[in-house]
Amino acid sequence: MRRVLALDVGDKRIGVAVSDPLGITAQGLETYTRTGDTEKDAEHIAELAKKYEPVRLLFGMPRNMDGSYGFQSEKVKEFAQAVLKVWDGEHAFFDERLTTVSAERVLVEADMDWRKRRKVVDKLAATIILQGYLDSNPVL
Repeated sequence: MRRVLALDVGDKRIGVAVSDPLGITAQGLETYTRTGDTEKDAEHIAELAKKYEPVRLLFGMPRNMDGSYGFQSEKVKEFAQAVLKVWDGEHAFFDERLTTVSAERVLVEADMDWRKRRKVVDKLAATIILQGYLDSNPVL
């Protein structure tokens, strides 16, 4: 089994996606609304990891268009450290540039109401991040 659990970490919400057992396709799992307590949020992610038993946690890493890391990337690294305190396993970071923009575009083209879009855009962004990772790393 070569599942990967991917996270699109934001200040308010975390999009979560998981791969199929063969590590070929990505499926959106949930949009988790953050509590304001990083340790509690990290515990939730660790519980998902226990349930799906991934070989790796994948954190979407925000980068500026020139490839540099900005302020948001530091927040993702800090959250990753909190998760790794309660989950012992492999992890990786993957460039998430424009994934939320892509997800938003897909949902607009699907003519989804903005209230519904807000609830699923992070989950879809995590799915896009994970699928990009799986496509670029065929052997886990």
